Amino acid sequence: MSRMTNGSSSEDGARTASQAIHRRLRDEIVSMRRLPGSWINEKEIAADCGVSRTPVREALLRLADERLVEIVPKSGTIVARIPAAVLPDIIMARRALERQTVTMAAEKALGSEIANLRAIVERQREAEAAGDTAAFHVADEAMHAAIAATAGHATIWSMIEQIKVQLDRYRRLTLPRPHRIARAIEEHAGIVEAIAAHDPELAGRLMDAHLDGLSDLLDKLHEMEPDYFA
Repeated sequence: MSRMTNGSSSEDGARTASQAIHRRLRDEIVSMRRLPGSWINEKEIAADCGVSRTPVREALLRLADERLVEIVPKSGTIVARIPAAVLPDIIMARRALERQTVTMAAEKALGSEIANLRAIVERQREAEAAGDTAAFHVADEAMHAAIAATAGHATIWSMIEQIKVQLDRYRRLTLPRPHRIARAIEEHAGIVEAIAAHDPELAGRLMDAHLDGLSDLLDKLHEMEPDYFA
């Protein structure tokens, strides 16, 4: 009985380690701290995390299923390039879903919810002033999640998060461009004020324009950073 218990404990520990490594690598890839086309060294990650290479391999297999890494037989693992061909479809799907949530938010937003949205815009301005792109991204995600919650459909944002992983990698490339963050903040501020005015039509138009900005930059970035795209 004790051997079974120890075995189960060992398996649980390996599974927990694999999940932690998966989260860490996924965050590094999506945030572009690990660039497309760069190699991932299993041995270094295992040593850094104090584990065997088995949980590292399990984490990499999950990332391969998510199309975030490519496992090259007899060579190793590389960070997958961003699949440019699918980005327009992801943007289209996100645009349709977020138009729905923002119009519903404008119809039913409570005063406290509007105050929360305005506070998130202020957090974004603070992040811009500090030159903190990572903090801006966190606040940006919080804004879109809060709009879905205000609409009464927080689950829709969870669905969007699942489909926009590759889009997030691309968006991280757009943020350092001149005035990109400042423009995004002002677009968010306009959307929030349309919600505050309970104007669903305006809120929907502004959200469309906000997300269309991602499409406008796609060709330019593809030309500037061709090595990052598949």
